[in-house]
Amino acid sequence: MELVVQFQVLNQSCQCLAWKPHPVVAWGAESQHVVAGYSDGTIRVFSISRTEMELKMQPHAVALTAIAYSTDGEMILSGGKDGLVAVSSPRTGMTIRVLADHKGSPITALQCTMKQYWDFGVEGGELWLATSLDRRVSIWASDWLKDKCELLDWLSFPAPASLEGLDTLPPSLAAFCPWEHGTLVYVGFGRQKEALFYSLHKKQVVMKIPLPYFATSLSLSPAARFMAVGFGARLLRLLRCPGETQDYAGHDDTVHRCCFAPSGRRLLTASHSAVLLWELTG
Repeated sequence: MELVVQFQVLNQSCQCLAWKPHPVVAWGAESQHVVAGYSDGTIRVFSISRTEMELKMQPHAVALTAIAYSTDGEMILSGGKDGLVAVSSPRTGMTIRVLADHKGSPITALQCTMKQYWDFGVEGGELWLATSLDRRVSIWASDWLKDKCELLDWLSFPAPASLEGLDTLPPSLAAFCPWEHGTLVYVGFGRQKEALFYSLHKKQVVMKIPLPYFATSLSLSPAARFMAVGFGARLLRLLRCPGETQDYAGHDDTVHRCCFAPSGRRLLTASHSAVLLWELTG
């Protein structure tokens, strides 16, 4: 529980970051690279072991709002405040593709997952999604080595025109479901306060879970059927899907981030000035 390494970029705010996936090696090995997106549109790759910045790129003209590595760590996906999604190579420092499908609305989430091309009848070894604030989600199949990127599905979730009782629009968030392959979970502003499970095979919502408020953060456990949802009311809800729910207080403000550890045994949550570490027992 001590500060090991610190990187500082003057006059810029870090908006998002992601760990580089580690190759399959001995159990316990940790990734040694972090990519961070900044308010000036730049991306910086930092080496933890060498305690230095290894690469700086600028694939965006506006502030970054989301960033993710491909599952093999060979590509960096970044989303900006203007809705553009860039695909860049950390090896060459070049941006190889810019997708404008979400243009006009800030990207709120990016995520990659492994897939086989026969899963959905399209070519590619990776599935990834992009979510924007206007409640749209795009799902893509990609083969980075062959420079292939194919749109697999496009979701648009309806919402009422008026923002009754809301000062700001809740984020639109989506994530692949680790325990239901071919399914993603979506939360965001809509007609109802709920989490939606969407099947990419059936092309429809297959389950709805009611929520007490509109969600501000979302994380799905990679090890068990647990989902963590944060809310603006300083509340964290842990759900066993499907099944019982448990609510936890303790945050000083909106729970704007929650993230399960790879083991699924710990959960990290963050609010305005507090970071909480939870341990899941039993």
